Amino acid sequence: MPSASRSATPDRATPDQTDPDQTDPDSPAEPDPYPLLRLAEPVPEVVVDPVTLAQVAAEVAAGSGPVALDAERASGYRYSQRAYLLQLRRAPAGTFLVDPVATGELGPLREALFGPEWVLHAASQDLPCLSAVGLRPRRLFDTELAARLLDLPRVGLAALVEDLLGLRLAKEHSAADWSTRPLPRSWLEYAALDVEVLLALRDLLAERLVEAGKQTWAEQEFEALLSFTGPPTRIDPWRRTSGLHRVRGARALGLVRELWQARDAIAAGLDISPGRLLSDAAIVEVARTMPTSRGALRSLRGMRHRQARSHLDAWEKAIGRAGALADADLPPLSAPPDGPPPARSWQQRFPAAAARLTACRAVVSALAKQHQLPAENLLAPDGVRRLAWEPPEVVGPASVGAALTATGARPWQVGLTAAPLATALTGVGTGSSAKGSTDAAYR
Repeated sequence: MPSASRSATPDRATPDQTDPDQTDPDSPAEPDPYPLLRLAEPVPEVVVDPVTLAQVAAEVAAGSGPVALDAERASGYRYSQRAYLLQLRRAPAGTFLVDPVATGELGPLREALFGPEWVLHAASQDLPCLSAVGLRPRRLFDTELAARLLDLPRVGLAALVEDLLGLRLAKEHSAADWSTRPLPRSWLEYAALDVEVLLALRDLLAERLVEAGKQTWAEQEFEALLSFTGPPTRIDPWRRTSGLHRVRGARALGLVRELWQARDAIAAGLDISPGRLLSDAAIVEVARTMPTSRGALRSLRGMRHRQARSHLDAWEKAIGRAGALADADLPPLSAPPDGPPPARSWQQRFPAAAARLTACRAVVSALAKQHQLPAENLLAPDGVRRLAWEPPEVVGPASVGAALTATGARPWQVGLTAAPLATALTGVGTGSSAKGSTDAAYR
């Protein structure tokens, strides 16, 4: 679990505090309703060598039931998304901490984990880095996703521990640099606690899924996660530069692209987070000012940081490359189309598509309320937009179901939504001035 997943859902709102000057100093402090979660056993030593890894793998393999897993990365510190610490827990063996960088090949652990069900929280965040070290599940249970299907009000790990187990999970190391070596003892305790209660949460959530008649839905969702290796590669990832909307003109956009690519190459080589090398704000500042000398570049606010100044040669070369680009090689002002245009433009430019989208969203919202689900878990918003933008030529439950399946909808989602969506589309009409006009929508 990446460190951020603990706080993905806000904690409970804290009531306004009484003015301390008016508080009775002799009154007893209000007890914390959630006792702090403590480890059941001492903090385990980190496995850092192949011999100990083989022993741990044997203990895990000899255990019974599911295996709780977690992974800690160094997001915000390192360029790579590699796992720097693995946490495992299985009955009756207990909890193990493994340094995948120090141990190297994880073959014995891979074999031990090949058969059991994995229990993870927010699995889509951990599966890519686990896959990178050769660990792939055959079966899994995602406690966050289960909580979403149950429409629980809070689905972060700390929140679930509070709401379902009545315990408080400490969060003081949620933004730690897990590439640090040696790892402090308090960090290791924090990491071990992440898997301390996952198995108990899994059992409680599984029970609730059965009671709610949603076990099959969860199984299909978990099955879909087995092949997840990470988000798709973005077209023109440099366009995600924060503040890009402030950059005007194709030449300036070309400079953003050149700086972004130069930063990315250097960051990858140094294994440092790109933002720590050169901030997005600095890239935008350079593109807006177009400095013509090294002195002018160095004087910019974004170049005050040591890391940015240490690579002035690279930024100067990027500026030179951008200035030498032929007009035909400059990037377009808007991103190339990758699906429907932003829905906010539909009402004015594509009213028929806007009407379809409104009708489809109303269906999804009503069904989500009926089945006690978040609308986005009933059907992905992008799938709804794509269906409304370009519905099947002949609308019916089968054709709408096929269109939804093509966008990644699972059978249970198709079964609940295909017929109602077909009815809604038929009701507003499927004639489309938008069909085939995606490119024009971006101009």
